[in-house]
Amino acid sequence: VILCDTKGVVYQGRTEGMNQWKSAHAVKTEARSLAEALDGADVFLGLSAKGALTTAMVQSMAKNPIIFAMANPDPEITPEEVAEIRTDAIMATGRSDYPNQVNNVLGFPYIFRGALDVRATTINDAMKIAAARALAELARQDVPDDVAAAYQGNRPKFGPNYIIPVPFDPR
Repeated sequence: VILCDTKGVVYQGRTEGMNQWKSAHAVKTEARSLAEALDGADVFLGLSAKGALTTAMVQSMAKNPIIFAMANPDPEITPEEVAEIRTDAIMATGRSDYPNQVNNVLGFPYIFRGALDVRATTINDAMKIAAARALAELARQDVPDDVAAAYQGNRPKFGPNYIIPVPFDPR
């Protein structure tokens, strides 16, 4: 895992813009820019700004890259831009108008409901992992008619454009 910020790669020995939290994640690498860090990378997880990820960077990634461009309101790169250059990418954003919307509405109400039901005093890692596994399993199941109707009759099916259940799925 290589962490990047506005100054580039968070690497061991870097002094500019560093603090104790970044230093804890500094790695030994020759990469100094996001472009260099992504060369051959399997995954991009962005929480930055529109345009931070270029088509050249996506092109340099490994086969079947996973791209979670989470900047809001506009992702680091759009699914359309990725689709123009890669047919093998799995893409997700935080936007509801694109497939694979990463949205806390998928987890928060149900994690809290479960915690309240069992009178838990904390939300622990086991609960979060169980929720993630449940969502992954739900994405693999057939979508019911009422959910498809909420999406103008489109019936999502598990694959690159449907790895995350739609928010209006009540299951």
